[in-house]
Amino acid sequence: MWKENRILLAKGENEVHLLPQMANRHGLITGATGTGKTITLKVLAESFSDAGVPVFLADIKGDLSGMCKKGEINPKLQERLDSLELTDFNFKSYPTHFFDVFGKEGHPVRTTISEMGPILLSRLLDLTEAQQGVLNIVFRIADDNGWLLIDLKDLRAMVRYVGDHAKEFATEYGNIATASIGAIQRSLLALEDEGGEIFFGEPALDLNDWLMKDDQGNGFINILECVELVKRPLLYSTFLLWMLSELYENLPEEGDLDKPKMVFFFDEAHLLFKDAPKSLVSKVEQIVKLIRSKGVGVYFISQSCADIPDSVLSQLQNRIQHALHAYTQAEQKAVNIAAKAFRENPKFKTKDVINDLATGEALVSCLDEKGVPCIVERAMILPPQSQMGPIDEKRRQDEISISELYGKYEKEIDRESAYEVIQDVVKEEEKLAEIEQKEKEQAKAVAKAKRSKSTFERAATNAASTLTRETSKMIIDAAMGKQTRNRKSPLEKAASSAISTLSGEVGKTISRGLFGILKNR
Repeated sequence: MWKENRILLAKGENEVHLLPQMANRHGLITGATGTGKTITLKVLAESFSDAGVPVFLADIKGDLSGMCKKGEINPKLQERLDSLELTDFNFKSYPTHFFDVFGKEGHPVRTTISEMGPILLSRLLDLTEAQQGVLNIVFRIADDNGWLLIDLKDLRAMVRYVGDHAKEFATEYGNIATASIGAIQRSLLALEDEGGEIFFGEPALDLNDWLMKDDQGNGFINILECVELVKRPLLYSTFLLWMLSELYENLPEEGDLDKPKMVFFFDEAHLLFKDAPKSLVSKVEQIVKLIRSKGVGVYFISQSCADIPDSVLSQLQNRIQHALHAYTQAEQKAVNIAAKAFRENPKFKTKDVINDLATGEALVSCLDEKGVPCIVERAMILPPQSQMGPIDEKRRQDEISISELYGKYEKEIDRESAYEVIQDVVKEEEKLAEIEQKEKEQAKAVAKAKRSKSTFERAATNAASTLTRETSKMIIDAAMGKQTRNRKSPLEKAASSAISTLSGEVGKTISRGLFGILKNR
């Protein structure tokens, strides 16, 4: 609840406030299932919106859509308001934009392969370090040639092209293993089978659309429908990390602000770090550490602070801890870790209270004006001012259709990119290969003709040389009209046969030679 230029988050023995100038120091909301984490998220999101700060949040269970509708009183809620002594509490609706990767429950959300980049894409494809190295080469070759990688068919075409020309690229870019090319292709097919092709394309999401305010100066609450998306944990976590990276890359440095430019809620945060390589954890740590200078606050929501790596956890300084149920040894360890994260209150033992918290109750510690964590307070979280449950489908579709963003993302664009360019390149290469093949065949035909001519000439020469002097004499006698015997000798038959086999230019040549001899006589 936005009150007196600060967020009234909870009330216990004392009021608990979150100062807007400290909101970009990030935060953590933890607790077991059903203890009130979602309500806390809603109260914070509404308060930021009232403060003029746009919000992004992921709707995991499908129950956050009611933020666009004014809340209503009920006996249970009235009891909560009475216990908190909230006399100035008002129900209200909030400016809301709905988004959905699958384009069903909100404006479609897409990014391009190039914007995702090889590091996040490698995680999405679950590639090994060696395979990631090859994917880096694929991206580098595409960049060097000016070939746009927009959707999955672009990347598949690019990977196939690089694999087919691996030897040509090896000198300049390094070794490109055939096995790695095959593994990347298989991973791309698996991603496509899971519906990943819906995510990549154009028009890509313009993150400036998540920084909008309404006419009254209230920040828009941007809700990403994730009921279906979270069933693909790797796609869900990679997408949210991409958004966080894009905010970091594109927003200017702001320094210390009176309030954030935007607040980003990352629900089911454990999915981001599950089986994540060290390089990815380091990237998240770097982004969380530096993005506050861009005026962005990041709030992770998970069941236990043990789900968050220590290097990231140390950056989350506004903390809300709901109840944890410690039955197993691992759960007891998680309670001990959570208790140590707070500055002790001398009035109670934090470790014991964590097990006793009621639904909607929490241990809260936020930063004071000097950036120092306040003593932990046991307090009841305020109720949200918007509708508690989800809206119906008709209301959702009405909200989507009247949005100023409607029509910007609904129709997919497929412009010329790497897929089309590579097709043209391959066609040209095939034409050149066909021309080269024809030239080779023609060269072979000419060589064969030359060999055939030489063989015939040698045969004719050999046949002429086999004519003995006696045979030549017989031919000469016949030409001079001398009387021949009635029967031809075997030698004469051979001569006649030899003469009859000599045809064409070779026969003429011999004839001219013989008659030349006679003429000279």
